[in-house]
Amino acid sequence: MNNLLYLYTMENSLCLECKEPLKGRVDKKFCSDYCRNTFNNSVDKDSKNLIRNVNNRLRKNYKILSELNVSGKMKVTRTKLYDKGFDFQFFTSIYKTKTGNTYFYVYNEGYLALEHDTFLLIRKER
Repeated sequence: MNNLLYLYTMENSLCLECKEPLKGRVDKKFCSDYCRNTFNNSVDKDSKNLIRNVNNRLRKNYKILSELNVSGKMKVTRTKLYDKGFDFQFFTSIYKTKTGNTYFYVYNEGYLALEHDTFLLIRKER
């Protein structure tokens, strides 16, 4: 009886990706590593793309800030940041001081808006 159940289950099991009949273990879901990888890459594809795009933007902003702020503290214009491709919508944290200043950080690289479209770039030491 157990052998019949095993054969019956395996004969009716299909690969979740290509729908080919499966051979082997009873709990097998894919016929090959290729099908398993393809299926798993397609699951939640939109949210994975969103996360990848946000991480890429954060990485680019971090690179721009760290390249401009070689001394650890300096002033730069909004135009210079824009010209490098900086996107002010992407940051990792906000710090508000008691005096009301708001610092935006991309990891340990931060900036503070000053007058006349100027920004103070700072680096938090780890």
